[in-house]
Amino acid sequence: MTDQHTSAHTTATGALEGDCCGPRALWGWSPPARPADTPVKRWVDAMVLRTGLPALLTLALVVGLLGVAPLLTRRAEVAVDGLAALVGSGWCGLNWWRCRHAHCLVTAAGWLVLAVVSGVEAALGRSVIGGNEQLVFVAVLVAGLVFEGAWCLTYGTNAVAL
Repeated sequence: MTDQHTSAHTTATGALEGDCCGPRALWGWSPPARPADTPVKRWVDAMVLRTGLPALLTLALVVGLLGVAPLLTRRAEVAVDGLAALVGSGWCGLNWWRCRHAHCLVTAAGWLVLAVVSGVEAALGRSVIGGNEQLVFVAVLVAGLVFEGAWCLTYGTNAVAL
């Protein structure tokens, strides 16, 4: 450890406070997590997987759900698409709460709306958006990344400060 890090405090996740590239940062892309000053924040930090193999496995789960959905009946397809959107929304929502990643603000909200719409569709047994749930999922992702790119160009960081 360098002298700079020996005086820093370690968070519940093992990352050094103020260290933007700590073990929980997504290969240096994620802003540092905000201070974990409550048990709920420490629990979220332990559960929201921001880097490495666990993050890739979460991503693979979402992609896998989207890949399996078209093989199912219409009711099950929209339900699984909704589950994928809900998992993505939860992951990004918690990530935004803890580190303010700009794209997560857009993707969490967009995918939550898609999850609700898909839940209604599953109850109805049909798609109300012409079977375009997965296209909307990708459109929300693109919108989030475009928002983050614009935010970075404007403010020089990918963290949204309130």
